[in-house]
Order: sequence, then structure tokens, then C-alpha cells
Amino acid sequence: MITLSVVVPVRDGEAYLGDALTSLVRNRTREFETEVVVVDDGSADATPEVVEDFRRDLPGLTVVRNPMPLGLAGARNAGLKLAAGRYVTFLDADDWLAPGYLSRLVAAIDGLGCDFVRVDHIQVEGRRRETHRAPQPRRGVVLDPRDGILPADFKTMVDYPYAWAGIYRRELDDLLTFPAGLHTAEDRPWIWRLHRLARSYAVVSLAGVFYRRGLTASLTQIGDERQLHFFDAYDIVLDEAEPRYLPKAARNLCALLAHHVELADRFTPAVRARFDERARAALARLPHEALTEAIGGLEPERAALLHSYLPGPHTTGGPRA
Repeated sequence: MITLSVVVPVRDGEAYLGDALTSLVRNRTREFETEVVVVDDGSADATPEVVEDFRRDLPGLTVVRNPMPLGLAGARNAGLKLAAGRYVTFLDADDWLAPGYLSRLVAAIDGLGCDFVRVDHIQVEGRRRETHRAPQPRRGVVLDPRDGILPADFKTMVDYPYAWAGIYRRELDDLLTFPAGLHTAEDRPWIWRLHRLARSYAVVSLAGVFYRRGLTASLTQIGDERQLHFFDAYDIVLDEAEPRYLPKAARNLCALLAHHVELADRFTPAVRARFDERARAALARLPHEALTEAIGGLEPERAALLHSYLPGPHTTGGPRA
């Protein structure tokens, strides 16, 4: 019986995929059976050849190839459909794992018996390494996922959306599915849904994922229409959130919006115009009190970036970062 499925979505990952798959080879264990599901999301480089090089070293390797790219959400969903393990975790193609990490991850969820377990991670930029801790300070105890959403004015577990920073029971089924069609921020409504609807979770002090940042080909560095998908992501969050969670969702949205305004020079004029339009619409749908509290909770410089997007008298033209 397969204990763990590792879903690896990749598009044009020739340069880094070998590191990710090598780290999975180094995580092989006789303690339990692991399968690796690589989803090639329409790669146009040598990604298929890199994957084939690992057939012998990863006996539980399954590969699915999308003729046309579906995006990260769609690729992960395709991998989930094939995942046969009792548990599932994710690994992005430009990241890698520390040796022995998967054994400790499985031992954590086995020992705690909860629906999902979240972990810390190590952010990598060039030669720099920095450990990022999941916001929940209580470690190694089973908790109510809903208690990981509030308070609105503190960093909580829904502010730590990384799907690869954890392990999940496959029986969660549809709760593990990502919103189809989103090319960015797909993990935001995903983590909100998990914390709203799952029965139990825990956080453990385990940092074995190396998260590579600052790559020029990364979608986070590209200023095309896909960057606007975070508006769609938060439309889902706001549509599904109970009233008591709206202040937190508003704080999340405003913080992310301010971040994108700070980077708005990467947008073409056409994308910037669409961004401005959607920013005004997003803030207009927030309840007045929640919006006021969210803006007031930002640093003054970041709050000022959103001033011209606010409903009311300041509705013409977006601020120019």
C-alpha cells in the first residue's frame, strides 16, 4: 500500500527539476512506500528528458503530460487525481527537500492523527538561507483549523498558504483541490477552505523544504495578466468566508494589493489599466468597517498606495508606484 504521494507540477523546469527529483531520491526509505507524480504542464524545453533520467532511481514515478499548460492549480489537480497514497504532499519543481524530510513528515501526521500537518520552510535566494516559521506558535498538538484564521490583526495560518509546506490526508478529497484556472494565488482560497472545513490540524517544528526565490522565469517575477488572478482568488475567499472572517479576508486582500501596487512598474499599460479597474472593484465589495480596519492596519506608506482605489470620492486613476 502506498503511504505517501508526492505531486510535482512542472513547466519548463529543465534548469532545476533535477535538483527536486534528486532530493526525492535521497528521501527514499524502506519504512513506507512512496510514489512521485510529476505533472508536465506543457513544457517546451527538455523537462521530459530530465524526468525520464530518474525512472530507475524513482521506482514509484508516474508522469502525466498536459499538451497545453493548465497553470499551477490545474497541474496540481491533475496530480491529485492520480495520487494513490494515504497522504499527499507537494513539491514545486524549482525547490528541493532535505534528506530524511519525508520520513519525519509522515511520522508527524501518523503520530498526531490529524487531517493535515503544516511545517516551517527554508527560503533560498542565491547563497542566502533563511528559515520561515509557520505562524502558529503551538507545536506538536492537535488544533481546530478554524482557530488558525483569526485574529485579523495578527499573522495567522491563512497568511502562510504554501501548499508544499505540509502533508495532508488524501481522504480530504475535494478539500485538497485547487481552484481551476488560477495561475497565481491559487493557494490562498485553498488554505482558507482547509482551515474553514477540515476537522483537525497541527504544526510541527520541521524545516525540510528549500523554497527557491528570485528566479527570473518565476511567475512571481512576471507582470502579465496572470498576476491579476489574485483578484479572482480573493473573490472566492470573500464568497465563501463567514461574516466573522471578513475582517481577516479584507486584511489579507489589502496587504496583497499593496504588494502588487509596489511592483506595478512591471505591468504593461494595458495590464495596469485592468489592474486599477479590478483593484477599485475589489475594495468596493468589502464591508465598510472591514475595509477601514484593513487599511488602518497597514503601514502608513502601504496604506497610502491604496488611497486612490478606495470607494467614495477617491475613485479616479490608480496611484502610480
